[in-house]
Amino acid sequence: MAALQRDAWTAPAVLEADAPHVSITGLRKDFRITIAGQSKRIPALCGVDFAVRKGEIVAVTGASGCGKTTLLRIIMGLETATAGEVRVSGKRVRGCGYDRGLVFQHAELLPWRTALANIEFGLMTKGIRQPLRRRTAERFLAMVGLQNARDRKPHQLSGGMKQRVGIARALAIEPEVLLMDEPFGALDAQTRESLQAELLDIQAATGKTIIIVTHDLDEAVLLADRVVVMERGAVKDIIEIGLPRPRGPLAEMRARPEFGRARVHLWELLRHLPETKQEVGLR
Repeated sequence: MAALQRDAWTAPAVLEADAPHVSITGLRKDFRITIAGQSKRIPALCGVDFAVRKGEIVAVTGASGCGKTTLLRIIMGLETATAGEVRVSGKRVRGCGYDRGLVFQHAELLPWRTALANIEFGLMTKGIRQPLRRRTAERFLAMVGLQNARDRKPHQLSGGMKQRVGIARALAIEPEVLLMDEPFGALDAQTRESLQAELLDIQAATGKTIIIVTHDLDEAVLLADRVVVMERGAVKDIIEIGLPRPRGPLAEMRARPEFGRARVHLWELLRHLPETKQEVGLR
């Protein structure tokens, strides 16, 4: 990956001392479905509370169906909460905004646009005009090491390359907070570890606040400062990860005793959690 230059980035907004960058308070989300002609309520989130500090990486994990992705979508503004609120830099989230960027599990690139043009798309919706839009897209494409693939369309890119474009697209709008929904889950092990290392480089260079949903225990411990463990739509525990930042090579991080302790703790919490079925909450 190309070397990252700290002075090439726009400085993020300054928060008051000790103020959380992202605060999630009393967050509830109910879905309603119809079964045999009757409307049933399914609680997806049941009073979620936690805060994320500026420049922190927080991983969210838990059994399938525990509400991780629903939580991320509410933070992004793609879903509305039934109760509670999310605030970013003190401002209440009331829909999507350019202060947040989202990286999906699959890159979801526009198939008729080149890698460069996909990155430009978000800038275009933000109202950035040419030639600044082109220069900005080129800078972020180079940042993820794909400057030589600028004219390729998605079908000409590998899975890892598509995810790099997705990350560059999310970062190009210069959000305060980067949200990631299992961004490396569909990739092979070698590509996944390569992108994990690149994400740490990006965070070290930009100081971005990152919230990442993941099922991968190693990934949660290697990337995060803290791990939020969810169970049945609620926060079961929050684990502090003792690994230093900036992180060194991932192989070295795995060899540290802090990694082993945090992973064992996380595994002990998760291995007893039930998988949330659709029937949970029907009453």
